[in-house]
Amino acid sequence: MNQFVVPQFIDVEDKIFGPITTRQFLIILAGGLIVFLGYRFGDLGFFIADLAIVGGLTLVFAFVKVNGQTFHYFLLNIFQTIRKPSLRLWNKTHSAAELNYWRKANMEKEMEEVIPVKEARHEHIRDLSLVVNTGGYYRGDDVI
Repeated sequence: MNQFVVPQFIDVEDKIFGPITTRQFLIILAGGLIVFLGYRFGDLGFFIADLAIVGGLTLVFAFVKVNGQTFHYFLLNIFQTIRKPSLRLWNKTHSAAELNYWRKANMEKEMEEVIPVKEARHEHIRDLSLVVNTGGYYRGDDVI
């Protein structure tokens, strides 16, 4: 019989520079490039605003985890929940008179036939109790 190695810790990302993973490195690299372009081609005010906004978002996307998920997955889940909520509410558009009319119309169609009720005799109940008490071993003459 062949033995196979089962992979473990498949949710742990590979680390490339100390505690920084490949995903975090690429996010920081992209954010650093945008901040550098703001420094190179913009004035000081634009650079400070760019550094605060883009740098802050870069750090949030790279290092913040919400409920064990990375931040970009958390944002994707929020957008999916907003676009397609799982709670469905009934929007009542019919009046009470319309509903009563439909209810009465359906009641006339769904008349059921009356099922005759069998009369319970003392002997029949006694035989049924014996079947139940003996676990089904007792079989009376007229037991259902």
